[in-house]
Formats: sequence, C-alpha cells, structure tokens
Amino acid sequence: MHIPLVFFSLISLCLAASRTSAPSGALVVSKSATSGQYSTIQAAIDALSTTSTAAQSIFINAGTYNEQVYIPARSAALTIYGYTADTSSYASNQVTITYGLSQATVSTNDLTATVRAWSSNFKMYNINMVNSYGSGSQALALSASATGQGYYGCQFRGFQDTLLSQTGSQLYASCLIQGATDFIFGQHASAWFEQCDLRVVAASLGYITASGRASSSDTSYYVINNSTVAAASGNTVTAGAYYLGRPWGAYARVVFQSTALSEVINAAGWHIWNTGDERTGDVLFGEYENSGEGASGTRASFATELGESVGIETVLGSGYAAEGWVDGGFLG
Repeated sequence: MHIPLVFFSLISLCLAASRTSAPSGALVVSKSATSGQYSTIQAAIDALSTTSTAAQSIFINAGTYNEQVYIPARSAALTIYGYTADTSSYASNQVTITYGLSQATVSTNDLTATVRAWSSNFKMYNINMVNSYGSGSQALALSASATGQGYYGCQFRGFQDTLLSQTGSQLYASCLIQGATDFIFGQHASAWFEQCDLRVVAASLGYITASGRASSSDTSYYVINNSTVAAASGNTVTAGAYYLGRPWGAYARVVFQSTALSEVINAAGWHIWNTGDERTGDVLFGEYENSGEGASGTRASFATELGESVGIETVLGSGYAAEGWVDGGFLG
C-alpha cells in the first residue's frame, strides 16, 4: 500500500502540542488587548503581587512586543507562556520581545537586557528574546539573574553577550542561542543546556562562551549537552572562525559533550582571554564524545578531553528533578 509523505506530515502536525490559548488563571497579554487583558508584558508583570505565595502565570498572545521587560524577585512561582503551534521547540514560536539597549548608553550588562529576569522559581516557554543593537557593545537578550530558572523552547538572539547566565541553578532546553562574542556568559551560575542549537553569526572571530568563574570555590559550571553548533540561518561563516569559549574568569569551567560541532569551530577548540592576559592556568575547558568537523583537530594545550560525561546532577544538584522550575519533559 502506498502512503503519501504528506500523510506522515499531517500526523506530525497532529502530534505536536500547541499552546494557543491561556491556561486557567493566567493573566493575558495581547497586541489588541480587550477588557481584562494587558497590552504590554511589563504591565502584566507589574499587576502581579511580589509577596503572595500563590503560583502565578502569564500568557502572551502572538505578536512582536517592543519593550524591555523586568521581572522582579517574588515569593511565588511564576511561569510565562508564549503562543505557539508546537510547544516542544522554538521553531513555531509566535511571540517576540525585542529591544536595543547596549552598554554604549547604560552602565551595566544587566541594564541592557531585553528581558531582565530576577525572580527565582521561574519558567518561560516558547518566547523569542532579541537584542537588536548589533555589534560594537555588550547588548543582552536575557539577563538570568536569579537561581531556579528554566527556559524551554525559547530563542535568545543578539551579537555580543546575548545570554547572561549569572546566578544559581539554571536550565535551558530545546532553545536557540545566537550571537558572535561571548554570547553565553556569566560569573556564578551552574547552567545545563540540553538539546540547544547554538548559532553563530557572520564574524571574522568569535567565542561562544565566556565563563567568569573567578575562584576554585565558586560552583559556576556551564555544560552544553546533546546540542548543535553551526552557522546561523542566512549567515556565511568562515571555517574555524569560532571557538567554544575563552576564560573571562581565571577558573572558567565549561564542558561541551555529545554535541555536534560544525566546521565553524576552530581546530584549537578554545582560546585565551587576551594576549598577555591568557587566564588559562586553572581553567576546565572539557569535551566528551562530540562529533562533526569542528570536533577534530589539535586542541589547545589547556583543553581537556574528558574520560566520561558530566552528569546533570553535578550541575543542578541531586534533587533537581523535583524542583518546580525543572520541566522533566524536556530532558532526555
């Protein structure tokens, strides 16, 4: 019996879970807000109590929202959902938050961020965060500045310092993270990146990570697991132009494992901070069972080939699976 390919495509569409309406009890944001809804994301956040302990949620309808969003610390768990036809990945996201601040005009990295997330026990689903500033200065899409945060099926797009993973335990799953210079960075966070697509834009030289871990006692750890590294859509990137990371801090600790590395990654893999200020004596720049053209070649002398993979519990703690901000459905 001949079954056309379109049949299987239809099955896939049916199996994909959508989120096109607000969960019960959620505040609703819409570009064309009706009675009881909010026209900006910030207005919805500001309407929520920071002292109540009852779980909170916000649903954002499809659209592009030109605003900077600040999510202050609160006592309750908070979940923000974006409109999507497929909750399992970022590919069908229909909500974009965009802004264009940089350190050319404000005083700190955090203040440039399109989304400034300072709330613990926080989850975000299927939202695109963009810093539109471009090259020339630090310009964040996300400042993740509290422990206990999970991002699922989200996009983070910028050029320099796209994603600040700064504090505590954090999880990024099935996300797109895009940039050119130190575009995953921070000082104190222990962050696990699961099935993420790291995409690099056109540049003569670039670095994916910049761990700012400054001492051996700091628990900061970035592990990129079961992910992919390649040129961003529409970008032509010279082979070998990019490095997996460089040490912002003298004790930088980053591991790429079971990840497909395309030809954009240099054979050396890893880079010093700067000439005369190398900062490589105490780093852990590790790899385990990566694949692809970018996984081959003679690695830098300060790189480490690991004998086994790093477990998620090493990064997020032994009780991570029971945490409210961890969505186990996104972990293989």
